[in-house]
Amino acid sequence: MKIVNALAAAESPNPHSVSARELLSTENAQVVMVTLQPGEALKLHITPVDAFFYALEGEGVVEIGGERQTMSRDMLVESPIRVPHRLLNESEGVFRCLVAKTPRPTESTRLL
Repeated sequence: MKIVNALAAAESPNPHSVSARELLSTENAQVVMVTLQPGEALKLHITPVDAFFYALEGEGVVEIGGERQTMSRDMLVESPIRVPHRLLNESEGVFRCLVAKTPRPTESTRLL
C-alpha cells in the first residue's frame, strides 16, 4: 500500500509556474494537486487525454472550451481530451484542486 501526504509531497516544475504536486503517476493515471493563490491561473492548454478536476478547498473558475463555471469544494468537473481548458483563482483565498488524467499522458500538454 502506498500512502501520500498531499501537502508534504514535493512541488513539480510545470509550464504554468504554479504550485503543483504529483501525487500519483502510473501508466493508467496521473493525479496532481494544484494550488492557486489569489490571481493565479493555469495557462490555456490542451491535454492529450481525458481529465477531471475535483475541488478540495476554496473557490475557483474552470474554463473548458470557452465555457466558464465557478467551482467550489467537493465539486467535480470533466475536461474532455483535446478541449482547451484552464483553472483560475479570481477569489481572495487559496483554491486547491486535484487534477486527474487517465490514462497517463504519453505526449506533452500543449500550451495555447
